[in-house]
Amino acid sequence: MVIAADTSGGTHHRRPTFAAFLNTDEEEQSHDVADVINNAPTTSSDSSPNQVPSPWNQTYSPYYTDTTTTPTMSPSPWNQTYSPYYKSPWIYQTPRNIDDDSDNGLIGTIMRQEGHVYSLAASGDLLFTGSDSKNIRVWKDLKDFAGFKSTSGSVKAIVITGNNRIFTGHQDGKIRVWRGSKRRTGVYSRIGSLPSTKQSLTKSVNPKNYVEVRRHKNVLKIRHYDAVSCLSLNEELGLLYSGSWDKTLKVWRLSDSKCLESIQAHDDAVNTVADGFDDLLFTGSADGTLKAWKRELQGRGTKHFLANVLMKQESAVTALAVNLTACVVYCGTSDGSVNFWEGKKYLSHGGILRGHRMAVLCLAAAGSLVLSGGADKNICVWRRNGDGTHSCLSVLTDHAGPVKCLTAVEEAEEKGDGRWVVYSGSLDKSVKVWRVTETAPQVIG
Repeated sequence: MVIAADTSGGTHHRRPTFAAFLNTDEEEQSHDVADVINNAPTTSSDSSPNQVPSPWNQTYSPYYTDTTTTPTMSPSPWNQTYSPYYKSPWIYQTPRNIDDDSDNGLIGTIMRQEGHVYSLAASGDLLFTGSDSKNIRVWKDLKDFAGFKSTSGSVKAIVITGNNRIFTGHQDGKIRVWRGSKRRTGVYSRIGSLPSTKQSLTKSVNPKNYVEVRRHKNVLKIRHYDAVSCLSLNEELGLLYSGSWDKTLKVWRLSDSKCLESIQAHDDAVNTVADGFDDLLFTGSADGTLKAWKRELQGRGTKHFLANVLMKQESAVTALAVNLTACVVYCGTSDGSVNFWEGKKYLSHGGILRGHRMAVLCLAAAGSLVLSGGADKNICVWRRNGDGTHSCLSVLTDHAGPVKCLTAVEEAEEKGDGRWVVYSGSLDKSVKVWRVTETAPQVIG
């Protein structure tokens, strides 16, 4: 479930090096993936076409641009004299309380003075945000709560387990593991990385465990040697999936951080991965393909086989989301469309949702809803109806830049009506918070 600050066409990213166990430290240029996520064009707000008015009032929270004052943040649990978060670059704004259920719509905005928001993850009342500053910020009730920082690599993906472990995928090809302290609230520390040091040492001895990535350059198969673009969890089986611009899919066992499989999954960068239903796993790539993989358990290990190529086209696959209840997989592409497939035993193409003028950059499933964020700065809210058709409930238009990431958390059951809090991160350097309802009336299409 993941755009460089410089959107010029000639931008190149420097590929990080892996010096451990190798006698080289030279750098090389990253392949310029057709990952439109990282080169998404932007347009001025004046060029946006007229949108059908949203049924949710958005006028009470205009886009805030005054950064001359910073409201008081909750104190850092660390010694603030030396804390990198002594002066937080974030500014919190909200037009009303998050618990106010009088209306659907925009709840609040968290603005950042510099950098872009690449990734989001929510767990309970905590929101985790990743950016190109290498920081992971933690928010509680939409207030600055805590933070931790990696030594290198912008944060492109975040997933959280039920036992309070946080996995972050980075531009430098590393997957870092963090845990919140049980004794000190708001304190997070790094507890490891994937692959583990033990497995790396064991595998590094045998030359057969290396793969050539270019002439005279070999790396361990169990390591990603380019940006980790996406992560997906299957907590029931204790598995973590990672996709990378190095074109591989890797399968990790959570219990011991061991790499179980390294699969050459695509012919170009893997942009998105999503654990699915019926032992299926889905991957999408800049090569324009959407693939379904069948999972088989073999003892404590796994084996994944290519089950089907659901789509092959010119436009890059940029985002995936899965409705586990209805057995539907949604696929966003760089041409602005969202295709979907349905069926538990046999997947069949269900149709296309067209709501964006530019590339779809992220998707999120929330009950019967699916939300799509695009390079056109908009978020489309779709509802799957009982007969399998989809209705567009609204287009949320408050972002001033491409919408890079989405996540949703269901509100307490006593509030009813399938109400969800949705977080959206954008290249306008902000995170916006919305409330959406599954029972909202259809107003578009």
